[in-house]
Amino acid sequence: MLQPAVCLRTNRAKLRRKGRDQMQIGKAGKATTSISTATHDSITVRNHDLVNELMGGLTFTEYFYLLTTGRKATSDQAFFLDVLLVSIAEHGLVPTNQAARMTYAADPDFLQGAVAAGLLGCGKVILGTTEIAGRFLQDTQARIDRNGETLDDIIIGMRDAGRRIPGFGHPLHKPVDPRAQRILELVEERGVMGPYSRLARDVEASVSRLWSKPLPMNVSFAIPAVLLDLDFPPSVLKAVPILARTASLLAHLAEESETPIGFTLAHHAEMGITCEPSGSSK
Repeated sequence: MLQPAVCLRTNRAKLRRKGRDQMQIGKAGKATTSISTATHDSITVRNHDLVNELMGGLTFTEYFYLLTTGRKATSDQAFFLDVLLVSIAEHGLVPTNQAARMTYAADPDFLQGAVAAGLLGCGKVILGTTEIAGRFLQDTQARIDRNGETLDDIIIGMRDAGRRIPGFGHPLHKPVDPRAQRILELVEERGVMGPYSRLARDVEASVSRLWSKPLPMNVSFAIPAVLLDLDFPPSVLKAVPILARTASLLAHLAEESETPIGFTLAHHAEMGITCEPSGSSK
């Protein structure tokens, strides 16, 4: 009979062989992280001492930039990241905030679940246009630079194909979205307008000339233009509105705990919808 230590070694060897024999799902990556590490008496974040350097040395906005990019923000990067977070955070009783409030009303001890419920509703209609608009700006600039296409031809092609321009149009803010205008005005005032901010203005002018109806540039078009000019990674463009909206969700839930309207929202939803039978019975 094998001794316990021998059995343990044998089982471990079998597990290692089994792991090698199984196919890993997804692309294999290097098993490392560059964000943080810790010892018994120190915490290092992006190669900076958290306690002695970052705490008291950075604002949360600057810290968010460091976390996501690995670089310390310049004064312009920090300024505009603050501007963008403020511009996109609060949207009133949009579906995401209603979902969070109703979830919280159902269980006031489940704050994190209510926040999660709100964030899960942040799809491309409510929040994700920032990322899509960022890709549009990059693709459009590449087509102009690489293929020699004109912006007007690109806009006409989208119009004639019945395609929507991401980040244009708004159900309330007409003829302009004041948030988008303020963002680009501040970019001009601080003298940091880059290629994507200029392209945003050019797209706005082209759409105004060529589209069949007024179509204002909204805040979700101005945000990625500025972020791309500020060397923010395209892969995390959506992170900015998500972070901002989290603050708003927490505000709505704080209010919900004091003056609850979650069940009122649910009641009005029920009263506002009528049931129509899908078929007739014989």
